[in-house]
Parts: sequence; C-alpha cells; structure tokens
Amino acid sequence: MNRPEDEALAHAAVDALVGQLALAPKPGLPDPRDLTARATRRDHLALRWSARTLLPGLTAMAAAARRTGEPSARLRAELGAIGRSTDHTVGLAGGGHRGALWTLGLLVASAALQPGADPAKLTTLAQHIAAHPDRRAPRRPSRGSTVSARYGAAGARGEAKAGFPHVRRALNTLTAARAQGAAEPQARLDALLTVMSTLQDTELLYTAGPMGLREVQARARGALEAGGTATEQGASALRALDTYLVSRAWSPRGSAPLLAGTLFLDALGARGTVRPAPTHPHPELTP
Repeated sequence: MNRPEDEALAHAAVDALVGQLALAPKPGLPDPRDLTARATRRDHLALRWSARTLLPGLTAMAAAARRTGEPSARLRAELGAIGRSTDHTVGLAGGGHRGALWTLGLLVASAALQPGADPAKLTTLAQHIAAHPDRRAPRRPSRGSTVSARYGAAGARGEAKAGFPHVRRALNTLTAARAQGAAEPQARLDALLTVMSTLQDTELLYTAGPMGLREVQARARGALEAGGTATEQGASALRALDTYLVSRAWSPRGSAPLLAGTLFLDALGARGTVRPAPTHPHPELTP
C-alpha cells in the first residue's frame, strides 16, 4: 500500500516536470509560446496533461524503493518493470516523457531510500541504482543507444551512471542565479543553458551531427558568459539560440528531462522531503 510520502514525492516530481514544460522561452524545446510543440509536433497542453499519467508509476517507484531499502539489483529490476508499464500508459495519453520518467524515476526512488538526504547524496544513490543492469529490458536498439554507440556519447543511461553531473551543475547555477538577483524564470533558463552547454545530447547528435552539437553548446555557453538571461545581452543570445534551433528543426531534447530533475531536487531542498500531496496539484489540468 502506498504511503502519503510516496505520493508526495511523485507529485513533487510531476510538478517539476510541469514546471519545466511551462518555462519559456526554452530554445528549441516545447513551451507555452506555441500551440504545438515545434520539434515534437505534440500539443503543448497535451504534454502537460500526459505528465499527470506519470503519477501512479512514480508513486510505485517510491514505494518499491522504500520496501527494498537499498540501491540493489532487485530495486533496479522493479523500477524497470514499473517504468515500462508507466511508459505504455503515458504513450496512450499522448507520450513525450520517456526521458523524464527515467530521470525522475531514479531520483524519486533515491529520495524514498533516504529521506532528508541532500542532492549530492541523492544523485549518488541514483548512480548506484543505475549501475545495475535491467536484465528484462528490451534488447532492441533505440535512437539514443544507436547514436551513443556511434559517437561515444554517454546518453541518458550514462548520465545516470555518472550520478547526474549535469543535474548537479544545473542546480548550482540555479542557486547562484537566484543569489545574484535573477527572477525565477531567468534562473531556471540559466540552469537549462548550463545543461545544454556541455551535454552530449543524443537527439542533437542524431539530427545535427557532432558539428551542430558543438555549435549549440557554444551558443549556450555564450549566453551564460554574456551574464545569463537576466542581462539584456544574455537574453538576446538566448533568443538567437532559439531562432537558430527552430530554423533547423533541431531540438535539445536530452536537456529537458535533466532540467526537470534539477527542479525536483530543488523542490526537495536540503530536507529531501516534501509535504503530502494536495488533492488537486494541477487545477489547470483538471477536466
């Protein structure tokens, strides 16, 4: 039986995902500026609606971690089985959140394993979980695995096995930008640019190739070096990056789930715990 704390973690994770979707302007990524998501051709409101279908799966992942009590191979197998079932359900609701499910699932499980842990400890726990192979996972190659093999990119699995270094860096940027007086959307955009500046995004490698990826990384770094999106020069660089990506139909889709993971850890804060979930956490999505 699920406990309130399991549901609270799941709601916090979905809130983080919805917060990522609501952020604008995100260069090359779905946001509220468009009726349709430019890169994926999915309706933006549908993406926000389908995010809610992650709730049961994420709750089950938290419960599995609490029952297991350690980042073991058994827990990895349970998370894999729950994840595949949840991915199928999300697909029926419109899909679009496989990367977020992977990232948030591992972090939710880590938070359930050790309530009150700081972000560094939680990402380390996620690293230990991801280190175990999921022996029942389908063996068919995916776009991400194919690109990872071709170019030597870490991909989503490699990011988790390394302890989510981009999430940790983005969280540092988020904290620093707030301390320097940036508004919350600007701090979050700076966190996203931090991820984009160094991530070997397999989606960009597939569509843009290595040279295109390096150009996107350089432009993201340029926006940060200009002072971040709280400055006029940094905001202009962000808009230019967005125009550059949209004109080529390129999307840094690997960065979005990592920003959602960053916002989730930020919501947990130093306590590593969250309040019990509200009855209607997303009233704008309630039918």
